[in-house]
Amino acid sequence: MSVTIYDISEKAGVSIATVSRVLNGSTKVKESTRKKIMDIIDEYGYTPNSSARAMGLKAMQTIGILCADSSDIFLAKAVYYLEQNLQASGYESLLCCTGYNLDAKKNYVNLILSKKVDGLILVGSNFIGEVEQENQYIIDSSAQVPVMILNASYHHDNVYCILCDDMNSMYRSATEMYEAGIHDILYLYNSLSYSGRKKLDGFRMAMQSQHVDDYEDRILKTPEGMTNLEDIADYISEYAKSGHTFHGVMAADDQLGIAAVKYAQKNGLSIPGDLSVIGYNNSILTDCCTPELTSIDNQLETQTRCLVKTLIGVLSGQEMPHKTVFSGTLVKRKTTDF
Repeated sequence: MSVTIYDISEKAGVSIATVSRVLNGSTKVKESTRKKIMDIIDEYGYTPNSSARAMGLKAMQTIGILCADSSDIFLAKAVYYLEQNLQASGYESLLCCTGYNLDAKKNYVNLILSKKVDGLILVGSNFIGEVEQENQYIIDSSAQVPVMILNASYHHDNVYCILCDDMNSMYRSATEMYEAGIHDILYLYNSLSYSGRKKLDGFRMAMQSQHVDDYEDRILKTPEGMTNLEDIADYISEYAKSGHTFHGVMAADDQLGIAAVKYAQKNGLSIPGDLSVIGYNNSILTDCCTPELTSIDNQLETQTRCLVKTLIGVLSGQEMPHKTVFSGTLVKRKTTDF
């Protein structure tokens, strides 16, 4: 039977981080603890991939990266930043695009792990399922290598999460729009991923704190698979024609924000006079929009830099934080005037 670092830590009664420190020659472990761990390792013949360098074996120095969709602007930029930081730290990467199906994710994770990578990076909050059993593959992977999750939070030993506080970032921005005098705000979204749920919760919290009674009537989810900006703009038009009024839009990403701008232009509305719009991610799309799009910056570059630093620390046997959270900031451009 294959023995994992999780098994060693369980048999020794210590954390995975402690086992990793012993394997990497750290002096911050008591001698009695070190001896107990090494005795168990010798007994079971355990050879951890991520600690191979410290044990004088050949190291792959390769990290597996998984993202759902490389055509997604946010995910593609995240992968770019991650690869740049990994290369600067002496690591190569293997990339798999998994799609959104759970079984496909599991298969690709197993494929990456079969390449004897030193660690695993899951890019995007869609890797965290709402039902706990959907996350079992993350637990299983963490028994073999450190698992890093970008833009979501999941608590388990040998799992490390770097994310933006999407809920409070959305809460603060929606509150600022409301306090600027725009009281009928439309919330436009297309996903209920981990991040998507947090953003929606932030909007709801903002409206509740302002004692808005009918905010649920102005929460609009685009149909599954609708990605064309013109189609989304028309969908918003149909929503407005059904009797819903709004003078502000909080969008869950920049693409949706631009679709809201197109809706305004198609219907002869001035921006930001008749309609104010805020996107999310502060992507390159914000400058491609006319007028330029106000957007919430989720600190993606900083997140990726922190993730790689945390991963390298874990692989070298250091005690690293299991969760690091950054605050998003509102970058104001031409689609708002407050």
